[in-house]
Amino acid sequence: MKEATKVSVPVIKRLPRYHRYLHQLMQEGLVRISSKELSARMGLTASQIRQDLNCFGGFGQQGYGYNIAQLYTEIGNILGLNHTKKAILIGAGNLGRAIATHTRFHDQGFDLIGVFDSSDSVVGSVIAGQTVRNSSTLERFCRDNEPVIAILCVPGDAAPELVTTLISCEIKGFWNFTHYDILHDHPDVSVENVHLSDSLMTLRYQVKKYENEEDPS
Repeated sequence: MKEATKVSVPVIKRLPRYHRYLHQLMQEGLVRISSKELSARMGLTASQIRQDLNCFGGFGQQGYGYNIAQLYTEIGNILGLNHTKKAILIGAGNLGRAIATHTRFHDQGFDLIGVFDSSDSVVGSVIAGQTVRNSSTLERFCRDNEPVIAILCVPGDAAPELVTTLISCEIKGFWNFTHYDILHDHPDVSVENVHLSDSLMTLRYQVKKYENEEDPS
């Protein structure tokens, strides 16, 4: 596998999708697949798949296609799934509890080592095998355990000060479930924003578009 010097964000965002589809193909017992066959399953063009994978070395063989298990492993390595990074979650309300409980962190390259909240009604409870710690202990915990990823499930008004604190504690990346625009104030960290309401509103627009097409009056 060659090391890609500069890969576009759209290509990077397609890698987890490739990884997911390849895992499904392995479960079906398939051993190899052509770019054309993979494109039919994924709704991409064969050319797009080849271009994406060529960013990292290609992996396919002319007349053979891709070895599914090998490609699955290689994409996992590109994504860094073979080396877990320590993560913490702040905000153990309904959303935070659901994320901690239902996310397969280890499979995604992370090890959840701490959950924090400021509410006395939550602190001390156990979520996903982690005893919820008081947020007042966050800085000391980070110094002692050196997590690199923070998952934010806190109210938006609490996020700016919290992010500044976390960056001072050497947090390098954020899985951000708040509406706070971290990159506006901190452009040098890695952020993946998850705005559930934005996604739902986008879906509502799409449904509205179909409704208008069916009833142009």
